[in-house]
Amino acid sequence: QVMLVESGGGLVQPGGSLRLSCAASGFGDYYAIGWFRQASGKEREGVACISTTDGTTYYADSVKGRFTVSRDSAKNTVYLQMNTLKPEDTAVYYCAATNRLLDLRFFSDYERFFDFWGQGTQVTVSS
Repeated sequence: QVMLVESGGGLVQPGGSLRLSCAASGFGDYYAIGWFRQASGKEREGVACISTTDGTTYYADSVKGRFTVSRDSAKNTVYLQMNTLKPEDTAVYYCAATNRLLDLRFFSDYERFFDFWGQGTQVTVSS
């Protein structure tokens, strides 16, 4: 059974940090893991993505310089380190995996091609 399980969400003050984890199980190699988020009343958007082929990372402009995506292949886990958090980062964060050979520079536009999704974890940035 394919499973992606996110953890690490919570309440943090503006300027603070959180690290999200995405543990993958139940399937073999996948091409990429992406992090997406959905704020209340808004469409889901891509945040960051990492290629499992060569470790290349990609970010939405809104999080560049603040968020870092990384992978521990031994643990089959992908992380999203989020620093200098802002109230507008408040959302449910999802990790998703794809086996498709996508051009990951446009991962945010290819959300529909990420076939496996976690249940999401809430991140709230508020004072």
